[in-house]
This record gives sequence, C-alpha cells and structure tokens, in this order.
Amino acid sequence: MQGENKRVLAIGAHPDDVEFMCSGILFLLAQKGYEISICAVSNGDCGSMTETQENITRIRGEEALEAAQLLNASFYPLGELDLRIFFNDSTLMKITECIRKVTPLIVFTHAHEDYMADHEITSRLVRAACFAAPIPNYFTHSVLHEPRTPAIPYLYYWSPLEGKNIYGDFVDQRIYVDITGAIDFKTRMLACHKSQRDWLMQQHHMDKYIDTMRITARRYGEVSGFDFAEGYTQHLGNAYPQDNILKKVLADLVRERDDDG
Repeated sequence: MQGENKRVLAIGAHPDDVEFMCSGILFLLAQKGYEISICAVSNGDCGSMTETQENITRIRGEEALEAAQLLNASFYPLGELDLRIFFNDSTLMKITECIRKVTPLIVFTHAHEDYMADHEITSRLVRAACFAAPIPNYFTHSVLHEPRTPAIPYLYYWSPLEGKNIYGDFVDQRIYVDITGAIDFKTRMLACHKSQRDWLMQQHHMDKYIDTMRITARRYGEVSGFDFAEGYTQHLGNAYPQDNILKKVLADLVRERDDDG
C-alpha cells in the first residue's frame, strides 16, 4: 500500500456509468474511510430523445453531482461529447490531469470490451493515463501542471453492462465483491439519474434500468456465492501494482476466482 493514501477515483465515460457499475464498492470503501472521487469523461449530451444538447448536458451534470454527494464524493466532469470520445492526446491529458489532481491509490474504470466504443476507449485512455501520471515529462493542459503522482495506482476494470461481451456471452470476472449490504445505496445513486429512464427505454429497450442493474448484481452474486456482487478484473501489466488491494481492505467481502480453485 502506498503510505496512508486512502483516495479512490472511478472514471466513467458518461455521467451514470460509475453509478451503474461501480457504486457498490465505492460505498464499501467509503465506509472504510476512503475518500471517493468520480470522473465523467463526456457530458452526456446525447442522452435524450427530447432535450437539446445544452439542456440534457445541464440536467445530467446536476444528476451526477446529486449522486456524488450521496457519497460525499468529488465530481470531475471532463466535458467531452458523447460518441466523440477518441484516443487522442488532448483527452489523455485531461484524464491524466484528473488522476494527478486526485492522486488516487485505486482507480476503477470500464472493461476493455463493452457494448459501445465510448466505454472501450475510455478504458484504454484510463490505462494510459494511470501509466502517464507519474511521468514528470508528460505535461497536461494545466498551466500550473498538476504535480506527478508518486506511483502508478492500482487499476481495476469493472464488468461490461449486464455482464455480457459484445457477442452476448456472459463474462466471468477474476474478482467479485459482495455488495449485498450496499445494493440499496447503489439503487439510490443510480436513481439520481432520472433523465436516463426514458432514454434507456427508447435507445436500449431497457424499461427498468434500475432493475437491470440489480439483475446484473444478482447474476454476479450467483457465480460468486454472494446475494449481490460486482465483478472486477485487475490490470496486472508491467509496472502496475501486483497485489490485490481490494482483498486487503475489504477482506471476506472480496472473493477471487482462485479462492475456489
């Protein structure tokens, strides 16, 4: 563990992604005294069939802030546009700057493979930004240049939406976290994003998006032996931390695939 650092950063492509996929573990870590920050790469401007880009951007920003406040979390909107998240130096600098500002011990983000490109590209941007954050000669947009982080943070990828890959197959995870005691709080956080119910019903044919979240958590619970669970895979590439900090912090609430052989 890196000293007394108890900061956690969850980075989603859109304003409700963290709440949908990761808010259970954020709640558990907050209970352990960890300071939570949430970052949304895009502003959610395409998340409506009826509102203008300006209106839905404002609405979704307010919803994201309301959800973050339930965790006493800081919220960092990076202002990219929906369906226009690209792997480029400008966006990489924004995410690196956010990581340097928060200086987290742990970072959570999307799986590399998910149902839409915004999620997948965000995943790769976050991986690169975690690596770049300690490098002093990688400069960002800030005139003052946020100081580099002391080390690469722990990096975890949450499961794809509904636990399925782009071919509809269930995706097993290497790490499962028991969120049974956090599922009601996770529901409250996701419910803050009221504007997304109608959008998800029309675009994704997902009439009850909160039910979809709970069904996914129940499915991962079934394969891990918990009532409700979130699934994660840790990035274990060269130079990244190799031990599972989640197991150290959350103990029996974490089950690794190897636990059962």
